[in-house]
Amino acid sequence: MSPATLDALIPIVLFVSIAVVVGLFLYFKNKSKREMQKTMRTAIEKGQELTPEVIERLGSPPAAKNRDLRRGIISLAIGAGFIALGLAIPEEEAVRVMLGVSSFPIALGLGFLLMHKLSPAE
Repeated sequence: MSPATLDALIPIVLFVSIAVVVGLFLYFKNKSKREMQKTMRTAIEKGQELTPEVIERLGSPPAAKNRDLRRGIISLAIGAGFIALGLAIPEEEAVRVMLGVSSFPIALGLGFLLMHKLSPAE
């Protein structure tokens, strides 16, 4: 494969990969909602009473206690991965670009960790 072909394939593969990940996320999220509606429909058909509290509990599961901590650690790991990628590319400009790209997930991760630290203990 020629270098020009590889140069053209890299952005195409990147955007197709992003589209596949987003598409799978939306598919499984929608599948979960369909299953929840099917469960509620079956309960109604069997004559079970569904109070608003039960519907709310079934519709949205409670947030995990350490959700912000997990998100913060994951975001920091993504940022560190971008930095490592910049160091692995043998171009001088790549490190600077990847430091810029990694600043966003690192800032998000620090924000999530701060929210975890400042949130009241339950």
